[in-house]
Amino acid sequence: MRAPISVIIPTLNAERHLGDCLTALMPGLDAGLLRELIVSDGGSSDATVEIAKAWGAEVIEGTPSRGAQLARGCLAAKGRWYLVLHADTCLAGDWVGPVIQHMNGAGAGWFRLAFKEGGFAGRIVSGWANLRSRLGLPYGDQGLLIPATLYARCGGYPNQPLMEDVALARALKGHLSAIDATAVTSAARYKEQGWLRRGARNLWTLIRYFGGVSPQQLANTYRN
Repeated sequence: MRAPISVIIPTLNAERHLGDCLTALMPGLDAGLLRELIVSDGGSSDATVEIAKAWGAEVIEGTPSRGAQLARGCLAAKGRWYLVLHADTCLAGDWVGPVIQHMNGAGAGWFRLAFKEGGFAGRIVSGWANLRSRLGLPYGDQGLLIPATLYARCGGYPNQPLMEDVALARALKGHLSAIDATAVTSAARYKEQGWLRRGARNLWTLIRYFGGVSPQQLANTYRN
């Protein structure tokens, strides 16, 4: 029987983090869980694509929109399960056992969030993120493990540049649960912008999205 999991990673100038992300997946390869690696690139100008190919990934290139990139990656995937990860997120510790246990069910799962070198502020922010996830709204930097059949039934990732993870989480209401393993993500943006400032901006963006502001308008504001 073929390995069950297709790994899908959206990238855009991710050469700094991609190697660490892929290295953390090696226990899954050794355990016979990983069928393929798909990197969906949005037009990187650095060495991201070369790194991905050196690792044996199938690289899909297209427009730089997180939702569209994820949709293209999932469309190409052949596994019975999709493991969606951001390039600056690494699965930590012994994640293989909890993933195998989760795959005994039929729902989607998210990983506990932690920040690399996040300190006290990182623990506060990740604590909020994990609480939000238990309420049904995990973000993409926590990783998502989802059966291909459930992904198709829920309509998959929408073609939008921001909040694609929230849109899918809302479609998966009642089908999401925690996986007893940790996803460690980069704290670089929080450190650059300030933990309080970035956290407040993320929350305000979520509130505006729920209030009906378009993802494109939100993305324009977010970049600025």
